[in-house]
Amino acid sequence: MPIALRLFLITTLVMIAFAANSVLGRLGLIGTDIGAGSFALIRLISGAAVLLLICTLQRKHVTGTWAGGVALLAYAAFFSYAYIALSAGMGAVILFALVQLTMLGWGLFQGERLSTLQWAGFVVAIAALVWLVSPSIEAPPLLATAAMAIAGMGWGAYSLLGRGVSDPTAATAGNFLRASALGLPVLALAISFAPEPLPPTDGILIAVVSGAVTSGLGYVIWYSVVKQLSASRAGIAQLSVPAIAAIGGVLFLSEPITLRFALSTLAILGGVGLAVLTAAPGSSKASE
Repeated sequence: MPIALRLFLITTLVMIAFAANSVLGRLGLIGTDIGAGSFALIRLISGAAVLLLICTLQRKHVTGTWAGGVALLAYAAFFSYAYIALSAGMGAVILFALVQLTMLGWGLFQGERLSTLQWAGFVVAIAALVWLVSPSIEAPPLLATAAMAIAGMGWGAYSLLGRGVSDPTAATAGNFLRASALGLPVLALAISFAPEPLPPTDGILIAVVSGAVTSGLGYVIWYSVVKQLSASRAGIAQLSVPAIAAIGGVLFLSEPITLRFALSTLAILGGVGLAVLTAAPGSSKASE
């Protein structure tokens, strides 16, 4: 098989895995009686277990940081609570937009400059996101939207913390372990305030698949191919995740796609793509 075709197929598989996290989260939380706190904790522990196994088989020393664990926990916990009320596609769009906007915002805070086209994309993405969540009969619930926004900022922070890591698999394993350890008391406290039933078997299974397969293994495979992709190609690939999640929501959850959702999603992804992939001032290539 040609290398280019193999790279394309693996990248496509990983993007489907990332989108599947949204579909599985929504499926578990509305299709079973598992609670959001239990789902998040099982997902983290499952991811930690499979990544720890991989590191053990590869004789790697687990690394990671507590800051990475906190960011990962924030992402996983708020992701689960948001999907109690958000559709798979809507949640993925909000999550993806906030991840990218968080990283762009941090770059601006650090003194990075944006070109006119990048600023235009940044403004378009924010305006479209505001329109998507603004009060109307089609608007998503405010609390769920806020929770997914926090999840997106958590994942954006996690991504920033991971820049320059020499061994992403070992670092991700350590971060999952730390997030699991922190999640035990934090999510137990949350469950004490909002009691949940004992997780049913089907809910546990979905959470395990989300944590071990589409998260844990998905991250390992992604890290194995992302070094072979240019920054622009990696960015373009990630632009596909919300669209794939929306299609998954239609196919597996019978979720409708409204005109407002479709238009705002196109505007958000177009704006983010313009901001992320356009060359910055003084650079001859897309933003890293």
